Amino acid sequence: MVAKRRSHVGFWAVMLAGAACQGDPAAPTAAACHSGIQPLALSVGADIGVDPLASGGCVIIAANGSSTDSAEYLLVPQVSTTDPDYHTSFRITGGQPILAAPPLAELLQAPPPSPAQQFHDRLRLMEQQGTYPLPAGPPPPGLVAPSVLGAGPADTVGNPRTFKVLSNITNTTLFNSVPATAKSVGTHIILYVDNAAPANGLTTADYDKLRSDFDTLLYAVDTTAFGRESDLDGNGRVIVLMTNTVNKLVTQAECPVSGFVTGFFFGADIAPATHAQWNNGEIFYSMIADSGATLSCSHPNSQVKRLIPVTFIHEFQHMISFNQHVLLRSVGSEALWLNEGMSHYAEERGGLAFLKAGDSTRFCEHVRGDLYNFGLYLTNPGSYPLVTVSGTGSLEERGAEWSFVRYLVDQFAADTTLAAADAFTRQMVQTSATGTDNVSQHTNQPFATLARRWVLANWASDLPGFAAPSTLKYKRWAFRSDFPALHNSCTAALPATFPLAAPGGPGGAISLTGIMWAGSAGAYQRALQGPGGAQFTLLFSDGAGALLQQSMLPRLNVLRIR
Repeated sequence: MVAKRRSHVGFWAVMLAGAACQGDPAAPTAAACHSGIQPLALSVGADIGVDPLASGGCVIIAANGSSTDSAEYLLVPQVSTTDPDYHTSFRITGGQPILAAPPLAELLQAPPPSPAQQFHDRLRLMEQQGTYPLPAGPPPPGLVAPSVLGAGPADTVGNPRTFKVLSNITNTTLFNSVPATAKSVGTHIILYVDNAAPANGLTTADYDKLRSDFDTLLYAVDTTAFGRESDLDGNGRVIVLMTNTVNKLVTQAECPVSGFVTGFFFGADIAPATHAQWNNGEIFYSMIADSGATLSCSHPNSQVKRLIPVTFIHEFQHMISFNQHVLLRSVGSEALWLNEGMSHYAEERGGLAFLKAGDSTRFCEHVRGDLYNFGLYLTNPGSYPLVTVSGTGSLEERGAEWSFVRYLVDQFAADTTLAAADAFTRQMVQTSATGTDNVSQHTNQPFATLARRWVLANWASDLPGFAAPSTLKYKRWAFRSDFPALHNSCTAALPATFPLAAPGGPGGAISLTGIMWAGSAGAYQRALQGPGGAQFTLLFSDGAGALLQQSMLPRLNVLRIR
């Protein structure tokens, strides 16, 4: 998991080649209106995903039959392909002269992912591809890194062990041999601490509190919501290793600019072909307290105590998912975007457990990252995909992934209880299906339908004065009121107002260009029509005015607001 400075703008990576739509070899067909196209006549609250290829890209909105009330439509262009990282330019015009759309590459300019994010992405990609490095060379002289960890009675307070820990973000064959000592032992969790930990770190009471939170609450939350982890080493517990090596993955110079690694799960520790060469057991690696900045940037005790429980519940979901997909069912690991969405949902689920226990502070600590990421996404949804394979990408993408999983839980859990939510998410983790197939299998809905409803729900769910249909609603969150409320009570880093904008204007004068990414919304636009207003025409095309490709499953989503 990667932590970001609040003041730093989210980062993301874009692959311009391969996944991008490059156009057919044949000359493109221009979008155009022709006779015989029937106007859309939607009642208030009704929505439709218009296939522009069936009408040459032409969409006609029927005249407003009311002489006293205005009409309003929400327009959301989208490509609902299940091919990850797909993107294309788009244009929606309403009959007015349009300036040429900017080139695709110009719209996709973005900073590269941070070193910490590259590391996280690389770990998840190794899981998905089933390929792991073997440690390079022997451990340093005088240190022994056993290929198989001891188990059972040896895991008592004061027990020493030496672990192999990845020590380089870009070269995942490099490792440190880390001697550590068990500081706190519980029913489900053993907490080890690097013997070389900086002075003035966490106290024994702090370690016991972390272990207790893991042991009595967070472990139960994750295993109830997603399923059980493996037990390759036979000790019946998950090891948490707090080590200097995690802090040093990012340098002191990089840390303030690009963030830092708070912790990670490494699939090679339990993967069939590599576990004996690594640590042969279920391990979560975490940063360690270092207020004096002796290892990288400063990480005071208070920050570590706040971040590690959130990181644990996030990374533990990855460990459970790996067991359920790879070890138990012998299939590939969960698709990157859905795996990450589930882990961010795990953070929220932990927060809800604390809220149920009456601890609003811990609730805030667990959910504010998800809300922050989602707020970034809503600020500019046209720049980020939902379905991706090139990495878990930016904070914005993580926000989209979390909100999509949250939407699925709200729509398809049997009721609004946490028990019903857990039953639904367990089904999605304990399965051989992955990615969009997993989503469709456990909702009995085409992915394109769910993606369309999700992007509409992001605007319409709690829109004042509008009774959103049940298919376009979040049940746990009311973001228009929750963002300002938690901005005041949780952290000022959250938006003080709802960050999603949908500019409005006369339907016939709309001029909108941008990018559509796989599964996500290209933009949000409101088309207004006065009392008795005549029908108006929209032309939906790529940025150059050509028909969009069928393989992308393009849709112009139209929802009548009033």
